[in-house]
Amino acid sequence: MASLLTDPLFETCGRGPPPIKDYYHFFVTKSEIIWRWWKISPRTVDRHSKPGEVKESLSDFLEDPDLQREVRVVFGDHVLEFTIALCEGRYNYLDRLSDPLLLRIINFLELEDVDQLAQTSRKFQQLCGSEEFWEKAMRRRCCSISDEVASLAKEIGWRTVFFTNKLHLQRLLSRRRHSAREQQEGTGTEDVTESRESSTESFEEMIAGIRADPDSDHKEPHLDSTEVQVDNIDPQIDNISTRDAASGSEGGV
Repeated sequence: MASLLTDPLFETCGRGPPPIKDYYHFFVTKSEIIWRWWKISPRTVDRHSKPGEVKESLSDFLEDPDLQREVRVVFGDHVLEFTIALCEGRYNYLDRLSDPLLLRIINFLELEDVDQLAQTSRKFQQLCGSEEFWEKAMRRRCCSISDEVASLAKEIGWRTVFFTNKLHLQRLLSRRRHSAREQQEGTGTEDVTESRESSTESFEEMIAGIRADPDSDHKEPHLDSTEVQVDNIDPQIDNISTRDAASGSEGGV
């Protein structure tokens, strides 16, 4: 399995913490550690300093407390701990999978498990809160999704549509159609203009209601009665009620 990994296993760069101004570049390959630095100083004596480089085998790095200390000072304990794990052959294969493949795997999880996974790292938080994930979740749990619903989802978000019950979704689509029809007809009269503005405001108010009112009477189970808690996945729509959300038996939207 380790043979499938590509070099470098890890790479990072940046300046040291104040008052250090030197620049560092750190490589971890499958066979060695490469530590490089560039001296940055206003002092005349340092103007002609050449970049430095240290190369060590993985086993030598594990026995080199001085280089370990430098890595910790510049990049922090988490980078040092991760580097030591790589040197010992402890690889995080899941974190190295591509985002499309991870999204495919995540979509087989129950929503409660998705919530837990989102809290393990920044990468999984972004994936579990992404539009790509919620679109896949919606399409996997529904028999069919009309083009009109897909268009609405692109406007207000797939997660919002996922947690909106079918009756309220139909009302939202109806007002959206009405608003679009009036904009196309556009006769230019004041009455039609006022009606169009009123319809648009009504449509926007409904969207705002879906996003902001967790106790709305329109919130009904969208899929089945399994209770889930996924409010922390996407901070933009954290106020959406999830107590009635779930995973399965509704037909197409």
